[in-house]
Amino acid sequence: MSDRPTARLHELGQSLWLDNITRTILDDGTLERYVDELSVTGLTSNPTIFDHAISEGEAYDEQIAELLAGGASDEQAFFELALADLRRAADLFAPAHERTDGVDGWVSLEVSPLLADDADATIAQARDLHARAERANLLVKIPGTPAGARAIEESVAAGIPINVTLLFSREQYLAAADAYMRGLERRVREGLDPAVGSVASLFISRWDVAVKGSVPAELDGRLGIAVGMSTYAAYREVLDSERWERLANEGARPQRLLWASTGTKDPEASDVRYVEALAAPFTVNTMPAKTLLAFAEHGDPAGALPADGGDFAEVLTGFAEAGVDHDELAARLQREGAESFDASWRELLGSIAGHRNRSSTA
Repeated sequence: MSDRPTARLHELGQSLWLDNITRTILDDGTLERYVDELSVTGLTSNPTIFDHAISEGEAYDEQIAELLAGGASDEQAFFELALADLRRAADLFAPAHERTDGVDGWVSLEVSPLLADDADATIAQARDLHARAERANLLVKIPGTPAGARAIEESVAAGIPINVTLLFSREQYLAAADAYMRGLERRVREGLDPAVGSVASLFISRWDVAVKGSVPAELDGRLGIAVGMSTYAAYREVLDSERWERLANEGARPQRLLWASTGTKDPEASDVRYVEALAAPFTVNTMPAKTLLAFAEHGDPAGALPADGGDFAEVLTGFAEAGVDHDELAARLQREGAESFDASWRELLGSIAGHRNRSSTA
């Protein structure tokens, strides 16, 4: 076993995924080096990531021009660009997917955030994107909002692997897990294979950004980790439940808990704080390249998170006494996250529209 911190974290039982994709890191071998040298076994994407990739260089210009000349809308052009990249990434992770029998080796593509309140449209787009990808190891990202619950259940029932995104609390995770299991239970009743891949993505660092400067100094930087620990305890309870055991007996696979937003936003804090604190077996940590490289250099996966989540209750009590309404803040963060993704989506389509405008005036 390599002595790299990333390898030790992988050996502890956590999957390391990259929260980034660009055509450049596919073309120049960077992503392949992350796989070979840093134990990376999957990746995630979102509208912001693709907007940066498309607008900060020329790697996509030729394909965008061809798609627009062929009559594609801005959204159609984006999905073609994204699928082209994600197919290549999925092929790179196919050995991990095969080796782990579908547990690991996934890539993710998000449905349009503008469909968040339209379950039927989300279900239709999730089905379409997964079919067009033609890759078994592609997860379709659907927000874990109250409105997204039916889309998650219906998509899983249809056999589509789902990454439930924009989760911010134990309660939101449990709602996502319930929707996932309802979809699997329908497949079992219909005599279909219930081995449908899924992850539930809990966002971590935004908690600490939200309360920065409004809580006592001794609580600074501890809320996101405490929420993660609380949710991990709930995750382990789900896996130990009779409901899940019945599904597992039918051949279902667990929906793994995924730590998202694990890059440190506070410049005065450790750049690997969230990675070290949330080292937990049978979870995923998807991290920006900057965080991945920092952890590979000086991270210390000292030990695994206990199954009961450790001292999160005491920490959350401290925040409640400091005036933090956990449920209200979780709802606000999810709402703001959805609004942020909407804005990023519009900027992304605006970047593609900019190519259209330049072509029309050339």
